[in-house]
Amino acid sequence: MAQVIVVGGGNAAFAAALAAAGEGAKVTVLERAPPGEAGGNSRFTAGAIRVAYAGVDDLRRLMPDLTDEECARTDFGTYSEGQFLDDMGRVTDYRTDPDLCELLVRRSYPTLLWMREQGLRFAPIWGRQAFLVDGQFKFWGGLTVEAHGGGPGLVDGWTTAAHKAGIEVRYGARVLSLIADDDGVKGVRVRQDGRTTEVAADAVVLAAGGFQANVEWRTRYLGPGWDLAKVRGTRFNTGDGLRMALDIGAQPRGQWSGCHAVGWDRNAPEFGDLAVGDAFQKHSYPFGIMLNAEGRRFVDEGADFRNYTYAKYGRVILNQPGHFAWQIFDAKVKHLLRDEYRIRQVTKVSADTLEDLVTKLEGVDPVQALATLKAWNAAVRTDIPFDPNVKDGRGTDGLDPPKSNWANALDTAPYEAYAVTCGITFTFGGLAITTDAQVLDIDNVPIPGLYAAGEMVGGLFYGNYPGGAGLAAGAVFGRIAGTSAARG
Repeated sequence: MAQVIVVGGGNAAFAAALAAAGEGAKVTVLERAPPGEAGGNSRFTAGAIRVAYAGVDDLRRLMPDLTDEECARTDFGTYSEGQFLDDMGRVTDYRTDPDLCELLVRRSYPTLLWMREQGLRFAPIWGRQAFLVDGQFKFWGGLTVEAHGGGPGLVDGWTTAAHKAGIEVRYGARVLSLIADDDGVKGVRVRQDGRTTEVAADAVVLAAGGFQANVEWRTRYLGPGWDLAKVRGTRFNTGDGLRMALDIGAQPRGQWSGCHAVGWDRNAPEFGDLAVGDAFQKHSYPFGIMLNAEGRRFVDEGADFRNYTYAKYGRVILNQPGHFAWQIFDAKVKHLLRDEYRIRQVTKVSADTLEDLVTKLEGVDPVQALATLKAWNAAVRTDIPFDPNVKDGRGTDGLDPPKSNWANALDTAPYEAYAVTCGITFTFGGLAITTDAQVLDIDNVPIPGLYAAGEMVGGLFYGNYPGGAGLAAGAVFGRIAGTSAARG
């Protein structure tokens, strides 16, 4: 019986663990965090998972609880493998590794079916990815499915499945290094309860996340200013898995200067708060405008569906003076704002006039801000109807930057503004792997006994990513890694 160690305790790690156990391996999961904080970044996500599907029948296999009534009043549409591939290429400027990308796309649906077999449950993303129009919900942006219970539900589901499969999960177990020689990886050195021990294994799967919680590495690889970014998720993803792999000659791959980063409440804590979860994010900006400290717009808020822009706009906000911005909306679109705008821990101001509003935008030049808002109102096209479900082409004339879709004049009180900064989710730089998820060394030769999954896989995402692709990749490559590790 193969002995497999999985380093990490999130979505990718548990996918690897369950896949290895399914091949008959004896599996031990080593999770650095204590039980109350376990699950890595997966626990902090909203749980959205991008998956290719041909129609509602495919979705009902994933979500058998869907009723006929729910299906009748919902346009789920389709999201083909071709569309998924196109989205991956487009948002990464076609830098995504073609072999890994094809695996992600082709295996997304079979992997979710397998997760369902393990006991995990899914639900449609009614509240965040569909709008009710003429009595029917319509999904948009290629993102339809989420884990039941969001990120916490996903981790709890995996944990329950692991216990049922007889997998040992050790918490507070920080893996320090790999045990390796010329014949490959033979185990790990782990520190737990103040003691360092060695644990032998036939194979090790690294699924320990990126380096987003390591302020020194962020500054080293992402650049100046990134030490000031908020960390959306776990404080434990400090690059340990990457470091120990590089120490034995693993090959780095992907965009080490890139990351997934979003608009995040300006006064959120330095690391994720499990009590709030993902709700510090502020993703309804396509229906409003954003101003920086100079009182100027700085980005096309309606360039695309938020699924295809939110992961790169955090960097844009970080690059603004003072590393913050204000999102501004009027009463016409308030009903479209996501639930995250209604949490108690929100940095928000409101006013009945634009003149009053600009005086409340902390850190912003009020004179220029008012001039920008007046110029905005004069530039909005009114000859095209507003439609939040499609890229409606309702833009602006004569503004730089323009707004390409969903432009509305700010003319209906009360007005609301929300302060945001940059929240980093995960880093894009990782390790080079084969299509069997085996880690390659610097000479492009597979390292015996070493596999990687999740945020540690390099080469998938560059500059941006399609929403929900991270959890999909974690599950797909976790399953591949676990299967490969057990089979040797």
